[in-house]
Amino acid sequence: MNRLRDLLDPFLLLLICTVALASVLPARGEGARIAGAAADAGIVLLFFLHGAKLSREAIWNGARAWKLHLAALTTTFAIFPLIGLATQQVTAISPAMRAGLLFLTLLPSTVQSSIAFTAIARGNVAAAVVSASFSNLLGIVLTPLLVALLMERSGTASLISLSSIENIVLQLLLPFIVGHMARPLIGGFVARHRTLVGRVDRGSILLVVYTAFSAAVVEGLWHKVSRGELLLLALLCIAMLSAVLLFTLILGRLMGLAREDAIVLQFCGSKKSLASGVPIAGVLFPASAVGPILLPVMLFHQIQLMACAVLARHYGAAAETGPRLAAG
Repeated sequence: MNRLRDLLDPFLLLLICTVALASVLPARGEGARIAGAAADAGIVLLFFLHGAKLSREAIWNGARAWKLHLAALTTTFAIFPLIGLATQQVTAISPAMRAGLLFLTLLPSTVQSSIAFTAIARGNVAAAVVSASFSNLLGIVLTPLLVALLMERSGTASLISLSSIENIVLQLLLPFIVGHMARPLIGGFVARHRTLVGRVDRGSILLVVYTAFSAAVVEGLWHKVSRGELLLLALLCIAMLSAVLLFTLILGRLMGLAREDAIVLQFCGSKKSLASGVPIAGVLFPASAVGPILLPVMLFHQIQLMACAVLARHYGAAAETGPRLAAG
């Protein structure tokens, strides 16, 4: 029972409750406009805080292990998108769900869970901090560019407009830069109040999810998605994660990485960020399209947490057993 509780992400449970609320009581009319404005403000605040949290020391130190970080970034922004393009051939799911799968593969890596799982697995935590931070920093620019390039080729570019690109600059990139520039003034406050900042992060994401699914429900989302389609979506997410975990394992061995660095490559290269995906989708796509696009992201998020939790515990146990056998 305790292990099941550890595998379940409490935040994902909040997301499920938010989706349920939007399904029963979706925001409509003036309420939808107010919720949308609040969600936009939350996105700006979210990326402002992300900019304030990232230290310049982390950026400069990242260059020291550039082979490891390059391998993780290549997996995140090249190998994953290729897999995403392959999923576009699965016609048993709707075009909106296929667009969501492709969008999922274009997102940066997670930060908190990548670092946490690396620590549990007795990997190189410092390198994980830098790799995950780099991924999220580059994702602000690379993800929208990849969306514009690859979704155009897959036939889903009609969802994206010029105003979407402008919104990326105004709601994501500019707040991030301003937040980073303000780090000397507010960095100490952000570091001392990590719990409060985390609540702001998650509250902003929940608000975006509520507005997105409200619009999708009003458009008839749950009348268009069947149980069979959701099951197939879950199987595709499992297959994608399995493929990338295997790829990063083999790549780490081919590169001759130390065990601690190979763990960083596997955990930072195999995960996708829900925290970044929700606001980016909210900015890039029309409100009615965001709900279906986020379904694969939310599903993959929980699957990756469960799989990587088991994998991290296995690596951690092996690291403890190794020294004991050597001492014996």
